[in-house]
Amino acid sequence: MEQQDLELIAANLGHDEELKSLWEEHVGFEKLLERYSGKAVLSPAEDLEVKEYKKKKLAGKTRIQALLEKYKRQEG
Repeated sequence: MEQQDLELIAANLGHDEELKSLWEEHVGFEKLLERYSGKAVLSPAEDLEVKEYKKKKLAGKTRIQALLEKYKRQEG
């Protein structure tokens, strides 16, 4: 994410529960995916898990972006 987006997230985490939940989930998926990236070879089950985590992370990021656009419109 861009620095401006990260700053907007930080500024709104305290009063937007949905954004807070989505951000915590996003960071959690990043940590899970980092663990798998260290492995040379993934089992078929692990590969399926990685794909599922990536889908969920992308869906959450899409929702985060929508919330950030709302905040950007309010500022502008």
